Amino acid sequence: MSGKSIQVLLLFAILDYQSLAQVILSPNVALRSHETLAITSIEMSSERTAIYLTIENRISGGNFCAGSNIYISLPDGSRKQISSSVGIPVCPDTHRFSSIGEKLDFLLIFPPLAPGTVSFNLIEDCKENCFSFYGVITDNELNLKLDKAFAQAENKEPAGALVTLIRLADEYANKNPGATGLLYLNIVKLSEITGNKAKEAEWYRKLVSSGLPETGLYLAHLNSQGIKF
Repeated sequence: MSGKSIQVLLLFAILDYQSLAQVILSPNVALRSHETLAITSIEMSSERTAIYLTIENRISGGNFCAGSNIYISLPDGSRKQISSSVGIPVCPDTHRFSSIGEKLDFLLIFPPLAPGTVSFNLIEDCKENCFSFYGVITDNELNLKLDKAFAQAENKEPAGALVTLIRLADEYANKNPGATGLLYLNIVKLSEITGNKAKEAEWYRKLVSSGLPETGLYLAHLNSQGIKF
């Protein structure tokens, strides 16, 4: 078989895999540890869960690595430990950035998630500078709705965005734990921005009583911004 034939077969294999995988582009996240670290896409198939990330260096002499203990935490309390990684050194080895603004793209691979998984947490368990993403939304329909709501807020329509997020909370809060945290957190923030103290207090207290394992983290985030009831 010629080299060209092999390349064609590999291309079809990749396309076939992508057609079978659920792909989530730029998923919304409730809370993340590093401002410059983002999940660009997720591929979920019966064979694996692939999470593509990118980090931008903003300091002179910056470096980055990924620990060996990284896992996906699911709403039922179970975990999926990392299987492998691509494009990122495993600590204590490190990638040293050559300039400010340089970006590093890398891939983390995990075992497959159960069909119907609509959210998860991505956590690096290490001693210092560990990264984490809480409330990663893998429901494409919900991500589109959230994108529209956040676009409203960015276009100086916080009141309209607030109405949209409250409507989404009524629809998704009982069936998507990751969405519950994301929605409650942002409803509180937008209520504060719009000066609606009554609604801000109402949804803050809903977050307090939500029973989410991440509630303490979400409240600490709000408290750090001067929001507390």
